[in-house]
Amino acid sequence: MASMTDIIFLLLIFFMVTSTVVVPNAIKLTLPQAQKQTAAKPLSRVTIDAGLNYYVAFDNQREKQVAFEDIAPFLQERYDKEPEMFVALYADETVPYKEIVKVLNIANENKFKMVLATRAPKR
Repeated sequence: MASMTDIIFLLLIFFMVTSTVVVPNAIKLTLPQAQKQTAAKPLSRVTIDAGLNYYVAFDNQREKQVAFEDIAPFLQERYDKEPEMFVALYADETVPYKEIVKVLNIANENKFKMVLATRAPKR
């Protein structure tokens, strides 16, 4: 029969293994609210935080900070491997509209399919 120490040890291992599978978004954002959430599954993410720092990530990778000029080459490289890719833009609700438009222009110039990430309204 398993002792209490064995059970706690197994639970500890279980939580350690499962917690490494989830890639948390360490960037704190307050997304704008929207009624309808998109069903698209984006493969690449561009994030703009409240301090106007840019981050990029692909699939389940952790976000890495980049200069604005590095966003287009990063997305183009991913698009070459995955032409059906969606790009999700995560922007804090305090980010000025012109910063969002700059990223939308990158998508438009390169024919990337882009979706804007929002949060569901509180009921």
